[in-house]
Amino acid sequence: MLTLSGAASSSITDPAAMPARTQAGIAAILALSSALLLNLAMPGTEVMGGWWPLLCFCLIPLLLSAQLRPATAAASGFFFGLLAYCGQLYWILIVLGRYGGLPPWLSVPALLLLASYMALYSALFCLLFSWLLHGVQKQEHPGYTAFIRIWAPPLIWTGLDALRGILFTGFPWMDLGYGLFRQPHLLLPADLGGHHLLTFCLVLINAVCALFAAAAWQRKPLWRGALPSLAAACCLFLGLSVYSFLRTQENIREAAAAPRAKIGLVQGNIEQDAKWTEEMKYATVERYLRLSGKLVNQDVELVVWPETALPFYPQDDPLAGKVAAFSASGPRLLTGAPLYRIEESQEGRIIHYFNGALIFGPHGKVDGVYSKQHLVPFGEYVPLKKLLFFLEPVAAAIGDFTPGNSKMPLYSDKLRVGVLICYESIFPVIARNTTALDANMLVNITNDAWYGRSSAPVQSLAMAVLRAVENRRALVRAANTGISGFIDPQGRVAEESAIFTETATAASIPLLQSQTVFTRVGYRFGLFCAFLVLPLALPRLLRQLGKGTKTPPTRRQSLKKAGNS
Repeated sequence: MLTLSGAASSSITDPAAMPARTQAGIAAILALSSALLLNLAMPGTEVMGGWWPLLCFCLIPLLLSAQLRPATAAASGFFFGLLAYCGQLYWILIVLGRYGGLPPWLSVPALLLLASYMALYSALFCLLFSWLLHGVQKQEHPGYTAFIRIWAPPLIWTGLDALRGILFTGFPWMDLGYGLFRQPHLLLPADLGGHHLLTFCLVLINAVCALFAAAAWQRKPLWRGALPSLAAACCLFLGLSVYSFLRTQENIREAAAAPRAKIGLVQGNIEQDAKWTEEMKYATVERYLRLSGKLVNQDVELVVWPETALPFYPQDDPLAGKVAAFSASGPRLLTGAPLYRIEESQEGRIIHYFNGALIFGPHGKVDGVYSKQHLVPFGEYVPLKKLLFFLEPVAAAIGDFTPGNSKMPLYSDKLRVGVLICYESIFPVIARNTTALDANMLVNITNDAWYGRSSAPVQSLAMAVLRAVENRRALVRAANTGISGFIDPQGRVAEESAIFTETATAASIPLLQSQTVFTRVGYRFGLFCAFLVLPLALPRLLRQLGKGTKTPPTRRQSLKKAGNS
């Protein structure tokens, strides 16, 4: 009968005692497993279409890598992030290559560079969790060890997600919670703490499962002392379940009592390659007017066209008159369009260009103008132009824009429209700000033709769904090539269009006015998690500082101790 020596058995049950090469191999396998499961779980994947239940288990292998040395765990986290985000962001190659004009030898490194940046956060997550875990294991406090195993992962992960949404202009693309966007019954807690609360809960489920998986791996009763932490997690899930049930009933009553507006949207399906050509300009306006004409007899109060549906500057182009005439004889019209403003200065005339939205009133006059606040780096402007001069063609394809500074909704009769232009829908605070300033509906106009036939249009829709739920506002999404549709305050999508098709449709939406916990204070939940990581790490830091400041014994003390022994 084959038996293991004590050392060999110990190295199996104590991963930190394994040789460095063995740990590296295990770390790579764990990272690969988590990355594969995550990409199968998130929306837009062609293999399974985003099988969301995997979100409850996809991080277990990554969390198990915390059993290894902190440095090895960090490497595992980076490898996981690199694989996961290359899978999530592969459409960058389409944006930079096909439409940005960059050759593969530049677009592929750009994807790897962005994925590597994103992977730094997962590496830091694994490093912090492993460092905390190894610190408490040495202290042999079962209850506190279980607390760290269960609650540290969701706090660290959610806090880092929040920081990633802010640092270097922010890129909070497809955080974990967005993977639930097709499950309206699971989304309602987002009006408390936003999509970050959903992420927190998913990581918490993974952490509880990982606790028992680690116990099996190490052959130790790691759940010893875990009852208080497990009970707290169960109470959280039970409380959110009860809240979701009550909130659903309240939403139904609130929507039934609210005033309503019938809104139409048009998806023109204009090819990105031809959109800005002079010969296509007139044909584009004619297509949008033709499709909008189908909605006139449906008693719509507002028709929404996508981002830059007008491929010209409406301030001085005769074609703007045709658009105004439609609004003068029919419903109001909200459309995306490039705008400019001339500024006289001592240096001379400066022209500022904006990615904007206009709302035409019933007399064909402009009721309001909105300029996009958060521009796309390397898409609408190039940061550090002198250093990154080779990426100038990407911005040159659509112009070098200036960010707007108004957070106010656009007012037109009873409609108070909070506008999100394309990329802005991934930033919760922008939708929150306009809702706090009295917007009673949200409109997301976008041009997703840049993404081609990739996972990005579905991912963009997923993030827009959460903006509706967080602020409890109906959201109208009009995309040039899809996906367009109407999102109700509970996150249900109606009249969802296919991509690369012409669409003209209408729906009645509620105009709600109450403000959610998220709109008032809950939008800070992610940053609150980041703040809580500090007291979580404080005991370990104090222990390390205490060891480092101990004065070595004097020669007399050493001799006295030796004599006593």
